[in-house]
Amino acid sequence: MTLWYTRAAAKGALVSGQLWQPYGLLRMTSKCMSSNCDELDAIFKQKRTLRTQVRKTLKAIDPSLRSQQDNAIQDLILGAPWFKSSLRLCAYISCSSLREVDTFKLLSHILQPHPNGGKKLYVPRVEDKNSHMRMLNISHIGDLVANSMDILEPAPLDAVGNAREDVLQANDPVDILLLPGLAFDRSGRRLGRGGGYYDTFLKNYKELAETRNWKQPLLVALSYSQQILDDGVIPVTSTDIPVDALVSPEGVIPISSAAFNRMDL
Repeated sequence: MTLWYTRAAAKGALVSGQLWQPYGLLRMTSKCMSSNCDELDAIFKQKRTLRTQVRKTLKAIDPSLRSQQDNAIQDLILGAPWFKSSLRLCAYISCSSLREVDTFKLLSHILQPHPNGGKKLYVPRVEDKNSHMRMLNISHIGDLVANSMDILEPAPLDAVGNAREDVLQANDPVDILLLPGLAFDRSGRRLGRGGGYYDTFLKNYKELAETRNWKQPLLVALSYSQQILDDGVIPVTSTDIPVDALVSPEGVIPISSAAFNRMDL
């Protein structure tokens, strides 16, 4: 039987009816059978190896080709009816040094003023190293500041000193989440960078939506062509959150039934 495990489960999450503890503690507790520990080691090793391979692939992409793919991906999204009809979105702030698909054209479009009321945008702010990330509302690109790693994120307070709205405290549901990642496949598997921030946030938002009887947001990942891997290559766990759709330079790839229904492709 396969043991599914992630960093999101590493903080005492309930997985398959059992309370899992952080990986370091698992290795020292009597609850961790040797075969299970071996399997956990294998899962982490597979993910580490795959991350290294994908980073090398991304680093090798010619900058001009990468720019072409950035524009193609963003133009596809901007022209899509499912994006145009969305009112509230979460989106990541792309980081060039991490070779993430650029999102600044998308963000600028979302933040444009509209006479009938535009879209509402929430972007990530990492709070600590324990997979704690919030999505805070911004109104302008100028609301972003560089953190200690020189990655742009919203300041917790706005220009007049008010706390920014946290999407988990908002009164209305989010329509779409635009997600980054290191690698994906056409079955919806996503390989993150290992911090567990997005899986933890998505789990919390899913629970919130269920509690409030909201429709779940559409999880849309942005991917360079080189990041889409063969099915089965990406190791997954029970707490890894699959994406509903991929957007690559070749087009939109709907995956879940929700994506097929809402994207109308």
